[in-house]
Amino acid sequence: MSIKLTNKNEIINLINQHDGEYVIINNPEYIFPEREFYRLADRNLNPLKMLDAVLMDMDGTTTTTEELCIHSLEYMVRVISGLESHLIWPGLDRTEDYPHIIGNSTTKHVEYLIQKYHKGIKSDNLSKAYIFAALWTLIYSQDLNRVNEVKVNLKKFLPVKDSAVFASIIPDKSNASKKGFAELLKSAAKKFYGKLHIHGKDDIVRASIDIYYQRYHEILHRIKKGESEKLQKELGLATGKSLIEPMQGTPVFLALVKGLLGNEADKLTDELISDYIRKDKSFLPPSSTAGIWQKLRRLGLYFEKHPVKVAVVTSSIMYEAEIVLSQLFEEIRNVIAEWKINAARKKRILERFSSPHNFYDAIITATDSSEIRLKPHRDLYSIALYKLGVPKSSFRNVIGFEDSESGTIAIRAAGVGKSIAVPFAHTQGHNLAAATLIAEGGLPEIIIKNNIFIKL
Repeated sequence: MSIKLTNKNEIINLINQHDGEYVIINNPEYIFPEREFYRLADRNLNPLKMLDAVLMDMDGTTTTTEELCIHSLEYMVRVISGLESHLIWPGLDRTEDYPHIIGNSTTKHVEYLIQKYHKGIKSDNLSKAYIFAALWTLIYSQDLNRVNEVKVNLKKFLPVKDSAVFASIIPDKSNASKKGFAELLKSAAKKFYGKLHIHGKDDIVRASIDIYYQRYHEILHRIKKGESEKLQKELGLATGKSLIEPMQGTPVFLALVKGLLGNEADKLTDELISDYIRKDKSFLPPSSTAGIWQKLRRLGLYFEKHPVKVAVVTSSIMYEAEIVLSQLFEEIRNVIAEWKINAARKKRILERFSSPHNFYDAIITATDSSEIRLKPHRDLYSIALYKLGVPKSSFRNVIGFEDSESGTIAIRAAGVGKSIAVPFAHTQGHNLAAATLIAEGGLPEIIIKNNIFIKL
């Protein structure tokens, strides 16, 4: 690594050597410097002669879990403000709030919400919600990093001896019944409520992050236990489907680029068109699907000879990604089981989708970096390219898929010029100007209209 101490004029001269686009990224308030500047990779608008790798965001791009994250953020605002009733407060605004709470780090999401809704925060509600979140995390969380983060915050919010006492009341996790937890919560509230010192914006953000994670991890914990249907009713979400499902076109796309479909790719034409119509209501299939199935067949044969490396890149931590992707692949296997393809091929495909680790060439999460270096910073995507073994000279042969403003910027900041936005309902308000292409029809559009950008 080469390091050189320099001045503003030399930096300006270096910038002047490169035409093209730059991005200014504001860091969290507690980070120096206030902002950073990135040169973005030039937009790659041409079809590719070859495709070396595909990079894909997880929530909102590969799977439907973004809705659960949004719910958990809204829950956080409700409990610290005493606005649990939807009659009092309808909830986060899709137009104003969603662009700021999807695609960035959890810290930035929470910072935005605290800044906007800080006048409604009540110290009593915040303290009670934090005690509940901290206690739940210490007892039930299976993520050691989260447990340690809560312990660090307890030392900050409580006198040292009291934070130690808080930890000492935690029972054996295997014996933590609902009744036992309720009793412990009552005891903890009585002992520590008056001693909590959560003052100033930084403290409120730190405490609120723990409250958000507690809610989201509780949901994931219950999904893992098979309580999805019960959760749907409790959360008021649409029933009749899984809480974690693949985004439209995901099973076909993943199987296709890995070369698993071969000359049978055309047999999935009807399914892909159906996904396209569900994704983009303005799409009207041609009277004849011959052109589409011929295209799928050619793509199937191409990728069978030239399978690509695939990485999932997410600002979620590894604990969350493990649960989400495991549930996602269970749903994908259910989809594949219905495909009308050769039994032997189907068996091979199902084996490949037996687990996320058996399918992906790399799984990159926030755990691989730091909360302060997540999207729109390039770090996660740079790590992915490194782990996939893609040299800088081949970055032009890589496609990145994202649903958010921050994600599309992060891809290009990492040196990938083909940054494709696949927005969904919750990210329609995002500024996706940094994307090389905005595909309103998602992955089905990328396959049907764009040939996955391969020049056949």
